[in-house]
Amino acid sequence: MDDSPRSVPPVSEDVGVDPLSQGDLEIETYQVIRPDGSFDSDRVPDLDDEALRDLYRWMLLQRVYDNRATKLQRRGKLGTVASGRGQEAAIIGSGFALSEDDWIFPYGREAGAMLMHGLSMRDLLLYWRGIEDASKMEGANVFGLAISIGSHIPVATGKAWGMQLGDEDAVSFANLGDGATSTGAFHEGMNFAGVLGVPAVFFCQNNQYAISLPFDGQTNSNTIAQKALAYGMDGIRVDGNDVLAVYNAVSTARERALEGNPVLVEAVTYRRGAHTTSDDPTRYRSDDEVEEWKDRDPLERYRSFLEETGRWEEIDEDAIEQEVEAEFDEAVQAADAFEERAIEEIFAYLYEETPPELERQLEEFRELLEERPDMYEYIEQRPKG
Repeated sequence: MDDSPRSVPPVSEDVGVDPLSQGDLEIETYQVIRPDGSFDSDRVPDLDDEALRDLYRWMLLQRVYDNRATKLQRRGKLGTVASGRGQEAAIIGSGFALSEDDWIFPYGREAGAMLMHGLSMRDLLLYWRGIEDASKMEGANVFGLAISIGSHIPVATGKAWGMQLGDEDAVSFANLGDGATSTGAFHEGMNFAGVLGVPAVFFCQNNQYAISLPFDGQTNSNTIAQKALAYGMDGIRVDGNDVLAVYNAVSTARERALEGNPVLVEAVTYRRGAHTTSDDPTRYRSDDEVEEWKDRDPLERYRSFLEETGRWEEIDEDAIEQEVEAEFDEAVQAADAFEERAIEEIFAYLYEETPPELERQLEEFRELLEERPDMYEYIEQRPKG
């Protein structure tokens, strides 16, 4: 056999190989309300007037909550905060489209959706204080927040598979950012969802930044929605600053998922605040860029729709803000009053049944504290968790 180096073969004539290119795809960004406030009346969802007003109330709640939580963190009363400022339409429009039986997998910014589905504001604040009990998400079909980027996506698929096996009439709804689509967990979760045909909706809030990395720096795809095709599932791209468009898109995705067709929804929006309160976005984006997106404010756009359709007069914006402020104050007071840990918890949770040696050590510790109450000065009793 001739193992000498081969010369580069000449370019062949056309032999009919036609590569598949993303340039061949035409992907609409679905809208109902345009940035200038005009709207497509045929696309307005079939919601009654009160429900349409409620969408604005929930978006305002999200904004007030984010403002107050950020201030609370700056005072050292919360560990960190991931604000949803600028993404209110995506957060509330999607949450409003879900059933109370659906399960939400949050990624950190969707306070309004979690509160809408039964989570208490007190527990949400306790979560950001690092209190373990708050991770139980009691009273709500909400899984713990996914701090590790993308890690919840396979879990959401697994939950959807279990719901499918149990013949439940509900979906698993996974929130994620655009950065999560660059993780291996995203691929694993999406691939399994497509293969199994589970009732899952993957809702990507494309806010243009994965922390400090801009969208075009982490993927060569023109859109997130087109990634769905690689997994044999549906993809939808929607204007994430248009609350009615998001509602319609997620409602459609939910119906498809219940039929055994999981869906990836890309909501195109913008994170106007920092990634978290530990971030300084001025280091990687310009003020002009932020101002440009400020002009596309989701609350202002939806207010234009409500005014144009004669529904705004029934909304008392100041009263809503005062109501949310009062609710936040009550939640802070309840969080501050949360029970502190007892010293017994040093010995708890290690074994299903506490062994005799640990029982002996606990009793010895109690006796020490009875004899030397001054020792409490050296014990930090954090809030119970």
